[in-house]
Amino acid sequence: MTEAHSPSSPSTTTSSADRAAVEEELRAMIAEAARLDAAVVAGLPADTDLFGPEIGLTSLAGVTLLGAVDARFGVDVAALDLSLDSLQSIATLADFVTAHRSTL
Repeated sequence: MTEAHSPSSPSTTTSSADRAAVEEELRAMIAEAARLDAAVVAGLPADTDLFGPEIGLTSLAGVTLLGAVDARFGVDVAALDLSLDSLQSIATLADFVTAHRSTL
């Protein structure tokens, strides 16, 4: 039984590592779009609202961020998430991009 769990463990670890890498890149993109210090954004909790007071993303900065996400990850968030629920927080955006990104 232990052997049956071994093959799934690396893929789970890979998925977690992949998502963490995506989130790290997204945090840098968010900092750039919002014109914030990258270290500040890197230290925020994952559930921090993108349009809340800590990040304060404006609609123009949001469009800039969406363009950067599409260019880097091949994910057109606006086309795939019409309600833009994925832009609620750092975590929701990272989850969405990880789930929809092109294999690069």
